[in-house]
Amino acid sequence: METYEFTIDAASTDIGTRLDKYLTEQIPDQSRSYIQKLLDDNFITVNGKSAKSNYKLRAGDTITVEIPEAEELDIEPENIPLDIVYEDDDIIVINKPKGMVVHPAPGHTSGTLVNALMYHCKDSLSSINGVLRPGIVHRIDMDTTGLLVACKSDQAHRVLSDKFKVHDIHRVYTAIVYNQFATDEGTINKPITRHKTDRKKMAIDPNGRHAVTHYRVIERLKQNFSLVECELETGRTHQIRVHMASINHPLLGDEVYGPKQKPFATQGQVLHAGVLGFDHPITGEYMEWHADLPDYFQEILKRLR
Repeated sequence: METYEFTIDAASTDIGTRLDKYLTEQIPDQSRSYIQKLLDDNFITVNGKSAKSNYKLRAGDTITVEIPEAEELDIEPENIPLDIVYEDDDIIVINKPKGMVVHPAPGHTSGTLVNALMYHCKDSLSSINGVLRPGIVHRIDMDTTGLLVACKSDQAHRVLSDKFKVHDIHRVYTAIVYNQFATDEGTINKPITRHKTDRKKMAIDPNGRHAVTHYRVIERLKQNFSLVECELETGRTHQIRVHMASINHPLLGDEVYGPKQKPFATQGQVLHAGVLGFDHPITGEYMEWHADLPDYFQEILKRLR
């Protein structure tokens, strides 16, 4: 772990500068996006407390930066079948199965979507996210099924990445959650950040990143469950899982944010990314894809109806 510490002097010209901009200048071998990720993961503190990227520096601030050691990974193409919903020279839309990790990481160096894309697309994947995440613009959790887009050209990647940043992507998920609802629809507007003590979890935190989820009850099920549709306005890690748990409607099968006991033999949360839509990054034409609920999801629904 490499550690940096900076103190803002009362006469410093950096007073009023955004924290992420300041740190990018102070640690030039790290990108601004990586600095922002360290902030999201609480590896950077200001006066001993977590801070947002847009925090404006003040006189006397002490900034501590911890940079975890990178693990070298050798990523190989693998002939893994893909459920390709759409493909052209710039993008490829995949219906991801349950249990597939999106990109390699310590503990998951093979069998990922990236391994499969490298085999299928050969050298036609955007290089913007480096060797670990070629083509990857966004992610869905390992045990979440459904639609995900990857980019084959750098131009498409830049355009789509900007669309995700300004929330100009239509994403609708279907989930089975615990408990009945008093109203048929609602909006959860609660900031999310990395959990302070358990780094594998996310948590609601007033100092976290802006996060908004709109939900609608599709059907009231037996055994005190509900079938809901969640539309993402933002796209934070574990957003739907954290938001629904925060209003006493954790996802069925979610052992991280829900009950430890599972009434069904599920592999993780019952959550499906069923709708994905956006203006094509090159042609500008609006395109939208739909993926049917996977078999396991439909079997659980039959038992709860």
